[in-house]
Amino acid sequence: MHHLNRYVFLALLLLTAIPFYLKSQESTDKKFDLGELHGNFQVDAQLYNPDSAIGAPPVPEKLRSNIFGNFIYTRKLGPGNLNAGVRYEAYLPALQGFDSRYKGVGIPYRFIQYKWEGLDVTVGNFYDQFGSGMVFRVFEDRNLGYDNAMDGLRLKYTLLKGIHLKGVIGIQRFFMEKGPGIVRGIDGDIDFNETFKFMRETKFKFILGGSFVSKYQSDQDPVYKLPENVGSWAARANIQYGNFTLSGEYVNKINDPSTVNNFIYRKGEALLVNAGFSVKNFGIALSAKRVDNMSFRSDRTATGNNLSINYLPALTRQHTYNLAATIYPYATQPNGEMAAQADVNYTFPKGSALGGKYGTSILVNYSIVNGLDSTQRHDGYGYDSPFLKVGRQAYWHDLNVQIDKKITKEFKFSLMYMNFLYDKDIVQGLAGYGTITGHIGVIDMTLRLPKQNTLHWEIQGLYADKQKDFGHWATGLVEFNYHSKFFVAVQDQYNFGNLDAKKRIHYLTGTMGCTLKTTRVTLTYGRQRAGIFCVGGVCRTVPASNGLTLSITSNF
Repeated sequence: MHHLNRYVFLALLLLTAIPFYLKSQESTDKKFDLGELHGNFQVDAQLYNPDSAIGAPPVPEKLRSNIFGNFIYTRKLGPGNLNAGVRYEAYLPALQGFDSRYKGVGIPYRFIQYKWEGLDVTVGNFYDQFGSGMVFRVFEDRNLGYDNAMDGLRLKYTLLKGIHLKGVIGIQRFFMEKGPGIVRGIDGDIDFNETFKFMRETKFKFILGGSFVSKYQSDQDPVYKLPENVGSWAARANIQYGNFTLSGEYVNKINDPSTVNNFIYRKGEALLVNAGFSVKNFGIALSAKRVDNMSFRSDRTATGNNLSINYLPALTRQHTYNLAATIYPYATQPNGEMAAQADVNYTFPKGSALGGKYGTSILVNYSIVNGLDSTQRHDGYGYDSPFLKVGRQAYWHDLNVQIDKKITKEFKFSLMYMNFLYDKDIVQGLAGYGTITGHIGVIDMTLRLPKQNTLHWEIQGLYADKQKDFGHWATGLVEFNYHSKFFVAVQDQYNFGNLDAKKRIHYLTGTMGCTLKTTRVTLTYGRQRAGIFCVGGVCRTVPASNGLTLSITSNF
């Protein structure tokens, strides 16, 4: 690894020098092209203070940091286009809340890609997904500390117009190392409207696709006889007619005993269906999902977010307001869940009684997740579960309504109400908390001031079962933006309803920052509440902290 990093670093220095050489060539040879270098970097650093009131312990290093630098080189080469890139990462050490196995410095991501006509070849690291991702998805989310990148070969080929094929093989990233399993997969789509001339002018649109993915890991278990090759296949379709859309994907996986499913030999399967209809000022979207024993990893002993081959989307609204997003967020349950979600949005037209001068938008969202209806078995296969029968145990529900209204050119507001149910034991893998129910209300207002200045403030309240967990919360936020380049904000999250008076704590933070061209710098000081942070059903634990945080992002 150290020798590889040395050579990659030398190549990086060479690529860095290319733009300067290109500039010198412009006046002498307009046809000479050495390509372009682009990229970005990001620095997140925090200085920690001990705070016994919120459970933030002393941090020996005092200062921790996550550092990323991407460098992408592109140029025309022969009949096609060449892309090559590397990503430098440094964890000195990793910020609290990120797995401690992210440590040291290195170049864990590097690739070379060549595109020519219908052929696309990538050697090295890559991210991709098949269909909805339920059979295969590799991606990165730095805020989650999630990165399951493949390292190997990816081929894409357009066989005929509208017929697209894709194949992958490789091993997955495991923090700064590689996982033990090998992942292989093939995927294909046919767009009937592109492929067949008689369908190109019709209102009926039809796309059909399918995937097959397998993983190999040797069986060295002294107790269980484990399958070394585990295959999973998927079939999907997408239909559109005028304003109507309908899509669905079914996934089936052979028996895959693992730590996550307690080494049972039951097969896995999942179904996802989405439907929608939209016209001017009105839209409706409906989704339903069934997941049964669908943890699929390149290492059968992996847990948490590690070495996942697939992605199981959460059919819940991705809230952005503080209390709705951070106190009780939902995490997808790969061992089994049945979920449904509905979105209805309507905009009252300008000039109508409810629309007023600028119109009024209303969004109603409802999502519900239950467990499977199952009967336990005692023969190694785990349980039986009727495919369409919903279990009685409720894991989650969320009914929320949001109204967005512009009063004048300078002033607008949003109102949001949320009613929720949250089984904390199931979602977070804990015991003793049970099901928590409650309500959240939000008032969000923005005032445009002269000279591109804005004032934004929020008031939020969460009222939950006082006899369980934290009880009631309140959040207040005030933010001032100056010329769309500089901002300052103050936020206070207060656990005023905690039954333990000593835990009725203010989590006060102040933030300031600026955006100059492609660079953004933010500085935050204050307290961070312990909890979990989730994006799309994937979560990480966030410990309590107190201190100063610096974040810098820049593109070039």
